[in-house]
Amino acid sequence: MGPSTSDLLDLDSLLSDDELLVREKVRDYTVQRIKPNIAHWYEAAEFPREIVPELGELGVLGMHLDGYGCPGRTAVEYGLAAMELEAGDSGIRTFVSVQGSLAMTAIHKWGSEEQKEQWLPRMAAGELIGCFALTEPSAGSDPSSMATSARQTADGWVLDGAKRWIGLASIADVMVVWARTEDGIRGFLVPSGTPGVHVVPIEPKLSMRASIQCDVKFDGVKLGPDAILPGVSGLRGPFSCLNEARYGIAWGAMGAARDSYEAALEYAGTRMQFGRPLASYQLTQEKLVNMLLEIQKGTLLALHLGRLKDAGRLEPQQISLGKLNNVREALAIAREARTILGGNGVTMDYSPLRHANNLESVRTYEGTDEVHTLILGQHITGIGAFRG
Repeated sequence: MGPSTSDLLDLDSLLSDDELLVREKVRDYTVQRIKPNIAHWYEAAEFPREIVPELGELGVLGMHLDGYGCPGRTAVEYGLAAMELEAGDSGIRTFVSVQGSLAMTAIHKWGSEEQKEQWLPRMAAGELIGCFALTEPSAGSDPSSMATSARQTADGWVLDGAKRWIGLASIADVMVVWARTEDGIRGFLVPSGTPGVHVVPIEPKLSMRASIQCDVKFDGVKLGPDAILPGVSGLRGPFSCLNEARYGIAWGAMGAARDSYEAALEYAGTRMQFGRPLASYQLTQEKLVNMLLEIQKGTLLALHLGRLKDAGRLEPQQISLGKLNNVREALAIAREARTILGGNGVTMDYSPLRHANNLESVRTYEGTDEVHTLILGQHITGIGAFRG
């Protein structure tokens, strides 16, 4: 059998048998568990918490991490899983990213042995949920301006401040909170139920409705001396985690794009207009061809980034290129796919407009288009333009 209409270049031939097995396993889960339910979850603005242990069993939580009960898979395998999950919904892939690429990675990279043993095995199994508190109400794209502070005391630390758009915060068992100290920006582990922590989900939302994002306030939160992540000081800590998440996004966005394209292709083949299927018209074929061009290029780009990552050679500016390009193209594809669906495309019976709405969030988080453009601009010119 030759390449499919979604893989004209036969990119599957570039994948190993193990990589294909991982992809098929996650694809099957998405088809059976996510796609039949996502319209309800999205419309009800409900994150399906019951799937968390299922995702642990699937082996996608902290998927790229080694030891401490983590799956220890390759970067390419994680990318393929992210692509399949986001073909279901960006909100589900975002959960996996927040849990694994952000919270678990912070503990795995920068935590003490005791912290790793305490949290990582149960997070990998989906028994515990983590979140990553970096963004603030007035410090989104510029985390160096964060106002949240941690003051050292005789008994440990006192944490004050506010964070915004913190995924999973209302259901998290532990928060990784970044705060300013006398010794620079440091990470802290804050277990759920700690007095002085106030969490309010942000709603209603037009995007990421099957996901949870929250406002979090810290009011004189007392932490023990062992709450601090000992392994890192400064923005290098959170940025190392953001790069893990950005890498997964480059893959995930192509899953949303592919699902949008496939929905439009199927519809165009059966929807009759003027006595002929939509797919028989030149304008429709041009739309489908342009979608497929960008999906194939974006998937090849994501795979190349994964190979570089597995070889230990992936640079931050390369991740920015992948995140910027693939999300931007995926959003355009989802919107174009909706036009083929006509009025039916605004119902929850079809995925493209839901994907487009979600991708507006993906475009913004882990670095806006503007931030990644400036990262790339600085790299190619040698001039930083972040402050005008």
